[in-house]
Amino acid sequence: MTSLDDLVDRMPDVGPAATEPDAWQREDRAARILWSGLLEPGDRLGGALIRARGAAEAWRLVEGLPSADVLAAEADIGRNEAKAAIERWAPRLGSRTAEEALERAERHRVAVVVPGDDDWPAALDDLGDHAPPCLWVRGGRGWSAGLDPSVAIVGARAATSYGEHVAGEIAAGLAGAGIVVVSGAAYGIDGAAHRAALASGGTTLAFLAGGCDRAYPSGHTDLLERIAASGAVVSEVPCGAAPTKWRFLQRNRLIAAATYATVVVEAGVRSGSLNTAGHAASLGRPIGAVPGPVTSAASAGTHRLLREFDAVCVTGVDDVRELIGLDPGNGTAAPSPEAAGRIRVLDALSDRVPRRVEDVAARSGMSGADVRAHLGTLMLEGAAEPVADRWRRVR
Repeated sequence: MTSLDDLVDRMPDVGPAATEPDAWQREDRAARILWSGLLEPGDRLGGALIRARGAAEAWRLVEGLPSADVLAAEADIGRNEAKAAIERWAPRLGSRTAEEALERAERHRVAVVVPGDDDWPAALDDLGDHAPPCLWVRGGRGWSAGLDPSVAIVGARAATSYGEHVAGEIAAGLAGAGIVVVSGAAYGIDGAAHRAALASGGTTLAFLAGGCDRAYPSGHTDLLERIAASGAVVSEVPCGAAPTKWRFLQRNRLIAAATYATVVVEAGVRSGSLNTAGHAASLGRPIGAVPGPVTSAASAGTHRLLREFDAVCVTGVDDVRELIGLDPGNGTAAPSPEAAGRIRVLDALSDRVPRRVEDVAARSGMSGADVRAHLGTLMLEGAAEPVADRWRRVR
């Protein structure tokens, strides 16, 4: 088992000298890393203890595995709740999760961000007792500043071509105007939003349900590398942690809390994207929903949001700008000609049926020479790939 004192010794200095505030910061950071390995995302009691006593003092209380009566008295909760907490924390208290996670973080250039750091997204504090103790981040410094402003674009994994097209159009328009696009890096709508934001020369962030040192889904390994290169890949669970169904659902609260608004492009009646919208609603964040064909099961969830949850009908980027309090079309910086060309070529490609350059030129309204030039760039970005004498969009 890794003790708090042992882990503190591994923490780098956070100030110019070993003054008392710096020592406290090192201890707080070490304790939050330990809590990150102990708690499942969204554990309310763990969050309440950290908020009430501070991360280090709260850790010293629980690492000795107190009795239910002691924890109940110290945390001012019922004995049954304290007993349940001890039972779920006990199996992990003897693990080396934190130490192993730090070793993996060093290898994969992953930073630990805690409240008080310049890169801590202050909007996550709105989660209260459900806020994460720390974040594990792969990307450049200053990434959280891009969240002002930002929009979450989420939706079905089994997206239709209509859904992916709309998600791409909205993401490209937002990113081209300097608004950060946030999503979960899944197949379908998430991937379409990330790729379009990158193709437009904008910034996009991905919140993962597993450790940010491991690509999930594996088919998005290259996409996650590109996101980390210009934005950030973020997780609240330590490096090495596997994504689980529960962690996906809890990850959604971070996407909702970190952004100005959540836009659901396509969602079935049981889609996890509705869970993200629910978190946004509970935090008082606006919700947008894209209408789809009434015959499409992939749009049944978005129609429910429009019908029952006061979601705003979104048909394009101007609707989203209005949703987050910006005047539609006012001050929107258009993508550069190069970025605009890439977006048009990407829109003209299919991820299922490879198309000839001539076909892409006809669909995009561009010359064959321009299409070839943009296809080369898109290939380097991992957004398109050649198939014999044709081209296909990469999901």
